[in-house]
Amino acid sequence: MDISIVGAIVVVSMLLMLTSGIWVALTLTGISVIGLALIGNDSIGLLLGTSSWSAVTGWSLTALPLFIWMGEILFRTRLSQDLFEGLSPLLSKFPGKLLHVNILSCGIFAAVSGSSAATAATIGRMTLPELSRRGYDDAMSIGTLAGSGTLGLLIPPSIILIVYGVSAEVSIARLFLAGVFPGLVLILLFMAFTAIWTLIQGRKGKTADNVSYSFADKVRSLKKLIPIVFLITAVLGSIYQGIATPTEAAAFGVAGSLLLSALLGSFSLNGLLDSIAGAVKNSCMLGLILVGAHFLTLAMGFIGIPNALASWIAQLGLSPVELIIYLTIFFVVLGCFLDGISVIVLTTSVVLPMVTQANIDLLWFGIFLVLVVEMSQITPPVGFNLFVIQALTGKNIFYVAKAALPFFFMIALAIVLITLYPSIVLYLPTMMTS
Repeated sequence: MDISIVGAIVVVSMLLMLTSGIWVALTLTGISVIGLALIGNDSIGLLLGTSSWSAVTGWSLTALPLFIWMGEILFRTRLSQDLFEGLSPLLSKFPGKLLHVNILSCGIFAAVSGSSAATAATIGRMTLPELSRRGYDDAMSIGTLAGSGTLGLLIPPSIILIVYGVSAEVSIARLFLAGVFPGLVLILLFMAFTAIWTLIQGRKGKTADNVSYSFADKVRSLKKLIPIVFLITAVLGSIYQGIATPTEAAAFGVAGSLLLSALLGSFSLNGLLDSIAGAVKNSCMLGLILVGAHFLTLAMGFIGIPNALASWIAQLGLSPVELIIYLTIFFVVLGCFLDGISVIVLTTSVVLPMVTQANIDLLWFGIFLVLVVEMSQITPPVGFNLFVIQALTGKNIFYVAKAALPFFFMIALAIVLITLYPSIVLYLPTMMTS
């Protein structure tokens, strides 16, 4: 059967299975079986068994459940409250005041939780009621949380970076390093937009937020930030200094989060059991998706679709920048209907040959891909962060999406910056290998 016909049948089958509500993992496996059957491959069972074993036995994958468990533990601590109380006095003179606390709290929590949804939910529970009580603009409060909540995807230890690293066979430690500067750039863009918006709207001083802090208050507030700084240093510092692998750093993170939980008075047996149950549930879900993705990659190789697409792209004569523009549109549209991890595992096997053909660095492409997925997290109808914030606020999802729209464009600006200046992504990984 002609490869274009096989490809069309596989795509239609995938869309039908996804729209009918079948799990992503089963969809990946199902379309792989369909594709192999169409080309007359009679070793489907053997290929599934071999690829499944390869998918779940990689050592780098062990970091995934550990980082998820760390995030689950921290989700049940007073960390978000301490972050808010620690940052509020320090940012009281900035245009936008506590809106910046929203952004920085998400950035810091993202650096230890690795999860976008956990970041938005945990910080939002603390900041949104307080911002509302002090009279801040409702849409801007929601927008800063929706945009900044996506930082959990980019700032290491990012779960989605681990998934990409495993799928694309790229060093997870180098991906973590590559995500640092783009994450900081994104935080600065969010804060700059918030400050400019505040000054233009003339909202500074027009809220009920007239709390003033003395120098002594600001010094005391630093104490609340010590535990989180300690944990970030233990987890990320050990990777950057070459002391530990990502898996070992994840183990440090779990130990540190348990210690932090005890110090904050949040440790309990029920909380520990709940965190374990949550970590097991999410790890099994991601594990199944990775098994399906690995099988799909193998099946696509046998069918020949990636090579055919790569040859087609080469014949079009697209420049790397043109390819990036087309892929950005493709991934944003795809992200309107799928969650971020599903977007990556569904497309990696097909897209990476094109990227390689265009001589685009796979490390840089991983950060680009995560930024595009961040955009899709605040894009209806399936922007996951939108659902999280809708549940917190009770607002209409399109109201939340409209509030998040300026931050969608800030992420797009970040993509432009890393395209123009790839060293933003590649500088730290280069230092690691030198």
